[in-house]
Amino acid sequence: MSAETGIDQGRSAFQEHRWTEAYQTFREADKRAGLPAADLERLATAEILIGESATGLESLTRAHEEYLVMGDVEGAARCAGWMGMQLMFLGEQARAGGWFARGQRLMDELAEPSAVQGLLLLPEGLGKLYGGNPAGALQAFSRVAEFGQRFHDKDVSALGLLGRGQATLMLGHPDKGLKMFDEVMVAVTAGELSPIPSGIIYCAVIGNCHLVFDLERALEWTAALDRWCSARPDMVSFSGQCQSHRAELFRLHGAWAEALMAAAAAQGLSVKGDPQALYGGYYQQGEVERLSGKLDDAEASYRQAARSGYEPQPGLALLWLARGNAQQAQAMIRRAAAAADVATRRNMLPALVEIELAASDLEAARQGSQELEALASEFSMPMIRAVAGQADGAVRLADGDPSAALKPLREAWRLWQELGVPYEAARCQALSGSACRALGDEASALMYLEAAHAALLDLGAAPAATWAASLLHKGMLDSRATPGTVGLLTRRELEVLHMVATGKGNRAIAGELYLSEKTVARHVSNIFLKLGLSSRSAATSYAYEHGLAG
Repeated sequence: MSAETGIDQGRSAFQEHRWTEAYQTFREADKRAGLPAADLERLATAEILIGESATGLESLTRAHEEYLVMGDVEGAARCAGWMGMQLMFLGEQARAGGWFARGQRLMDELAEPSAVQGLLLLPEGLGKLYGGNPAGALQAFSRVAEFGQRFHDKDVSALGLLGRGQATLMLGHPDKGLKMFDEVMVAVTAGELSPIPSGIIYCAVIGNCHLVFDLERALEWTAALDRWCSARPDMVSFSGQCQSHRAELFRLHGAWAEALMAAAAAQGLSVKGDPQALYGGYYQQGEVERLSGKLDDAEASYRQAARSGYEPQPGLALLWLARGNAQQAQAMIRRAAAAADVATRRNMLPALVEIELAASDLEAARQGSQELEALASEFSMPMIRAVAGQADGAVRLADGDPSAALKPLREAWRLWQELGVPYEAARCQALSGSACRALGDEASALMYLEAAHAALLDLGAAPAATWAASLLHKGMLDSRATPGTVGLLTRRELEVLHMVATGKGNRAIAGELYLSEKTVARHVSNIFLKLGLSSRSAATSYAYEHGLAG
């Protein structure tokens, strides 16, 4: 096969998104007779997409140099701009800055501007966006978009619009920002953009939808990203980020085993060439582990997530709360929320309210709840209304007004049910049960608490299930409702509890009931979980108090 034929085949494979074939064919043609600058750019793109970032950067450098030899200064500057962007994604800020400076110097040599000038303005916008100056970022990204529109460069126009949407969110205008995201996604889903800008936009839009509690948009765009990645099975870049977004949705929807598998896939792809997936892969794994009660594992996952340079909040603060250290959790969430931009702070508010209530600072919790209420009034999406109602109900309950707490809690429960978020729905039910009990309606309280407890057990949410069980336990002790206890435990669990109360160990119980020690250990764990107990001595006391030890 001649070099010319190989180049033609490489271009065809590239056009049809067969990245590995494009990479291999271009490589062979390059060995025979070298590649023109434009095909070196294509080779670099294919290499980056299949996870070969190092060789991709080498090819892009060669394309830059070839353009200079040809006297195509604009092409050389464009390559310099994309070199800078890729190095930024890899965390190599100094090298990235050097390439952006080179690109700008080259553009300064030209008599007329071009769309490349907009590409080279992206780091200025990003620096202001993440440096606490969203107003300055909005101006910078508006200039990026103007260059793209003026010179009919759809990639630059779309990246400018993406940045404007992000800056608008950080300025506290989620509705306007999301409309910009919807507009930029039209270009992405229509296939109007190059693959790397498309991937950048997909992942940024989904992350920002989660940031403003827009679960429905996040679900829609994650499904679109999943289809986009599935149509390019050899693509590594952006595929890991897709898996981390899938993990978050699985977690919210109660599919925790699937969430862990998606998180593990994201971690693997982060090593293979999608480093932006590192944070999401480990953070989502940590969230499932925390909710499941595997607190040491969760801490290890959060530490891995922190290697990305992003702080694993609010999960880490909630981990300290789960360990019973409300003061440390309070100090952590207050510091993180105070340092965050507006959009990120709002995303931390549900955790802040929960932690402030646990730390008995009712006024701080009320302020956080009021911020959520203001956001729900401005941007009436189901998830933010659910979050705000749950926080409002919890604060009112803690403030001694259970009657006022019930309405927002029931509405929040309804919204969580509609959104398919079982963990938060169950927590709302448990809070509603506590409100009913405070109002003297014990029958309704037990109904809510039993439903919440069962849902949390089904999820495997050990700490929350223990909390719900302790509320049930309190009601039973208050009413001496032994039949209710019997309803919580299976017949086999009652047998095991009886034998634990007589002082038998797991091996002795296993021998007497013809079970394995592992099965007995699981029964004991379930008993502790269902009854809100933490030790065999507590189980023994419980059995004697309820007439289950005889």
